[in-house]
Amino acid sequence: MTNFTRRDIGALGAASAIALQTGSLLLAGAARAQTTSGAKGEWRTYGGDLASRRYAPLDQINAANFKDLKVAWRFHADNLGPSPDPNLQATPLMVGGALYLTAGTRRAAVALDARTGEMRWKFNMDEGVRGAKAPRPGSGRGLAYWTDGSEERILFVTPGYQLVALNARTGQPIANFGKGGIVDLKADIGVPETADIGLHAAPLVVGDVVVVGAAHLPSMYLNDATGNIKGKVRGFDVRTGKRLWIFHPIPNKGEPGYNTWLDGSAERNGNAGSWAQMSADPELGLVYFGIELPTGDWYGGNRPGAGLFGESIVALDVQTGAMKWYYQTVHHGIWDMDIPCAAILADIVVGGRRIKALAQPTKHGFLFVLDRVTGKPVWPIHEKPVEKGNVPTEWYSPTQPFPSKPPAFDRQGMTEKDLIDFTPELRKKALALIADYKLGDSVFSPPCLSTWPRPLGTIISPTGDGSAQWPGGAFDPETNTFYIFSNLSYGAVGLVPGNPAMTRMAMTRGFAKAPGATGVAPLNRLTVDGLPLFKPWYGRITAIDLNRGETLWQVPHGETPDEVRNHPALKGMTIPPTGSIGKVGVLATKTLLIAGDGTTTTGADGVLGAWLRAYDKRTGAEVGKVRMDTRVTGSPMTYALDDKQYIAVPISGPGRPGSGSTGIPGELVAYRLP
Repeated sequence: MTNFTRRDIGALGAASAIALQTGSLLLAGAARAQTTSGAKGEWRTYGGDLASRRYAPLDQINAANFKDLKVAWRFHADNLGPSPDPNLQATPLMVGGALYLTAGTRRAAVALDARTGEMRWKFNMDEGVRGAKAPRPGSGRGLAYWTDGSEERILFVTPGYQLVALNARTGQPIANFGKGGIVDLKADIGVPETADIGLHAAPLVVGDVVVVGAAHLPSMYLNDATGNIKGKVRGFDVRTGKRLWIFHPIPNKGEPGYNTWLDGSAERNGNAGSWAQMSADPELGLVYFGIELPTGDWYGGNRPGAGLFGESIVALDVQTGAMKWYYQTVHHGIWDMDIPCAAILADIVVGGRRIKALAQPTKHGFLFVLDRVTGKPVWPIHEKPVEKGNVPTEWYSPTQPFPSKPPAFDRQGMTEKDLIDFTPELRKKALALIADYKLGDSVFSPPCLSTWPRPLGTIISPTGDGSAQWPGGAFDPETNTFYIFSNLSYGAVGLVPGNPAMTRMAMTRGFAKAPGATGVAPLNRLTVDGLPLFKPWYGRITAIDLNRGETLWQVPHGETPDEVRNHPALKGMTIPPTGSIGKVGVLATKTLLIAGDGTTTTGADGVLGAWLRAYDKRTGAEVGKVRMDTRVTGSPMTYALDDKQYIAVPISGPGRPGSGSTGIPGELVAYRLP
């Protein structure tokens, strides 16, 4: 088999190599100005800087006083759409005393006073049917900031997939950007207004270029995903909105990577967008991003071959769009292991050698550490044989890449020893439950053909929900330590013949039914009397030394869930902390690692809530926590203004002290010391 793990441009063709040699590797001084977070205490990009480190060297809030934090102000997103926002995900930016974010069900861009939370301006659009049918609706994950030293702009993507440029001081559209401040990203590629393509993520501004990815509905939700729109990544002039370049994750005929799609399958498949956040190195002139799966998430018989650039990390020249290198983390994926978050750029020292590195967390629990100049692994990544499945129409890659360092940051694959064992009775029930399934003991155990009465499917871990998720990790440049939250993620995946009236795909996800049964076979939630099938931890934070590629510590993160703590079968038992699941981002400061709970739990006061927690960065010991009304739904950030440090975090969901289980629409809550 051809090794598709990585290729430099030369391996993909002479024409591409020529294009690379002529591409610019250095940007103007304006680009270098975008590398940092600006003035001390500011937070100018989604990830804190273009390296996506989510780090700020602030220490007014520390282990001794974290517990004393008080709410400085709240911003409610209730009135920024036709209905309250149930899932505020945006990480705000802070520049010059103003906080910028997207919020609300119509995704308004909002400017707040960073001291008080008072609204300075807002801008949103009623996109009609285009917005109503958006594949990625809601508040989005944020926006981008640009300045040339005299002018300031805010840029974001609407649910209807339009790139908007606003005056950062007034919120008014920039008249000479696109058409009246708007670039129609669908019209730019010639697709209808209601086409299945959009974006949740914030665009990335690198110098005078704004880079925009693409997202779709997950292909499991599409009736005929093989004909779906192909993903795109594009660069636009931040001043005019003119498109500068376009990259096709599913290559066109004649483009590098096309020959990895057998039987001409690149022509008839879609998806493969870049829906996560991106990173950039302005000094190298490169932008780095991940690509999702092509059609479909759990079955790929319609796309034989390794299928570049699906589930790959790609580095492009940000000025020209020419590809510098790529690395495929999964060959011909059938596990929904999209690259979910921004890579972190880190300058590390390995064996006495300084390396400009890139650390990419993945859904399947690996951290791929590459030289960000060349794309070559920092430590060996081995191609190992993997199991071939039993679906006759599927194409299986005989090998997959396994990093030798660092070790996986969460569990991969499941065996009987991982089953719940709080009591012998619960374990007995767990063994009986899994008898109907094939238990996947490897991270690459494939989905199986679902048959009655068994096996109904393969129990896979991690599943597409992922160990790592879209909030990504954080990095401390003073110690070269990488931090990430991860979930225990598992599920049963079976494949059944596709309904020809609904899809051209030969197989779709589902379970076989008993003879004579009608309707859709129910999805088994893999619980035992309401408890998770597998042992805790359910959520954890891991610290990794990137100089050595070694795990420094792991701790459970989040309260033990109510269904575990209050389960009648466990009454009287002492259950060690289990952690809990969620979409949880981490934030590193001078002395702390900060993360909120992703699950609400009932406190000693009898009401639902969650905690914002601080850990000692060196040891993982919890050193403080403050109560939140509900769970985090976005990543925390920090900033300093008037000699006061703030921590801002988006929250949404069930619970509020004193109000039982009443839902809480999206809020941005800012904390500071009294």
